[in-house]
Amino acid sequence: MKKLVLPAACAALLLQMTSCINTEREVGTSQNADKVYTPPTTTNRVSSRTVLNTVRASHYFSNTKTKDNFILQLQGPKILNAQARFIIVNSAGDTLRKEVMPASALLDERELEDPQAATVRDKEIAILKGMNNFFREDRFTQPAVPKTAAQPAEIDPQSWSAVKEDNKAVGFDYITAGGKERRIAYAKKLQKAVVIAE
Repeated sequence: MKKLVLPAACAALLLQMTSCINTEREVGTSQNADKVYTPPTTTNRVSSRTVLNTVRASHYFSNTKTKDNFILQLQGPKILNAQARFIIVNSAGDTLRKEVMPASALLDERELEDPQAATVRDKEIAILKGMNNFFREDRFTQPAVPKTAAQPAEIDPQSWSAVKEDNKAVGFDYITAGGKERRIAYAKKLQKAVVIAE
């Protein structure tokens, strides 16, 4: 029993001395012993180039045999005043469309209980929900232009006819800045994605 007590007492004494030495060393290097240390806040980790959220989907668009990648990225320091980058990349890695819109374009006021009294947090949650619903299946239509549709005045006639001739063309509908609806489709004849309705 005595053999166990002596080593245990020595170990406890040694442990107590080390903790006192550390405390004295920490206090000795501190400029103010009563002040709680707070790390410097000069580094800004979130900037206008920070990607806050990304939503991806694969869908037939430019080719009926391989799917294209649809990407929506929210980029900026805060969700509410960020930029939404909408990108379509084909299976070969070529960018078919790249568009930038304010994050507020993704805000669906029907998602808010009271749009007038909505807080910043409520609006940010609605924007994130809008991102998640951006590539819903019902936003893709085939053919992109119905046979009986008339050409809108603001649409380029060459783009319109190239898409209307292709009954396998897929259209994608989405909301842009200012709440305007837009439909795009891939015109095989022109080898590019074009706007066919606004």
